[in-house]
Amino acid sequence: MQEIQLGGMISTVVTPFDQNDEVDLDLLRKEVAYLLDQGVTAICACGSTGEGHTLSLEESAAICRTVVEEVAGRVPVIGGVIQNSTAQARRYSLALKEAGVDALQVTPVHYVFAPSAEETVAHYREIGEATDLPIVLYNVVPWALVGVDTIERLREVPQVVAVKQSGGDIHLLVDLLHRVRDRFTILAALDDLHYPAFVMGAHGALAAIPTVTPRLSVELWDAVQQGDHSRALELHERILTVWRAIDAPNLPATIKAALELQGRPAGLPRRPFAPATESERSRIRTALRAANLID
Repeated sequence: MQEIQLGGMISTVVTPFDQNDEVDLDLLRKEVAYLLDQGVTAICACGSTGEGHTLSLEESAAICRTVVEEVAGRVPVIGGVIQNSTAQARRYSLALKEAGVDALQVTPVHYVFAPSAEETVAHYREIGEATDLPIVLYNVVPWALVGVDTIERLREVPQVVAVKQSGGDIHLLVDLLHRVRDRFTILAALDDLHYPAFVMGAHGALAAIPTVTPRLSVELWDAVQQGDHSRALELHERILTVWRAIDAPNLPATIKAALELQGRPAGLPRRPFAPATESERSRIRTALRAANLID
């Protein structure tokens, strides 16, 4: 397994859909190029921001192949897998490996029923052995969070190299940093808490907000690393203003509205979600202006 660096500020990337609900790869390429120009340290495709839960295997592979081509080795590319059985997660993971990704971001099984610790470890072990790619455990689903005790047992799976802590609260992140940051890269994904997460020792962030505010998010990471906490707090508050405006049950739609308002065409959300309403766009526009991201 090849070692890669997954710290710093990692952006997810949206999946643009056209009027026919098909993936628009041309818009995807433009958005990847924009994120690279903002200084992000890696790009994750087909995650939650990329509506990965809606994507077929063929779509996921085409998206990741496009991102890999556009990135051209400048930063690592992480391919997202959001599936509900080991068999399906394995199929998607192998397809994304064939597409050229450097690492995988894999959710635990999460549909209604909860696997045991032993079953969760076996799930990641089978994917790791099949692909031999670095794996980020995507700990996002509120009713299927993988606890710290189980994550400690994932030391047995050498391919699991990082935990993206998205679900739960900052208390779970604190426990992860205290107990397992010597073994795993811990990536913060609680979008309104990146500043305190970095201060507590998180190795970086992999989340939705660096997609909307990539330059500010990179500057926040850099400010904390430099010990410039007055600057970090100012950046945190600007970013928080934007996050509060887009944080909603229809997040793919509000994120795409935020990108479009910045002059970054992002296509439509996948149906059944509709584009953001004019009221939502007005709220987001006000937040972007307050954060000095648009005139």
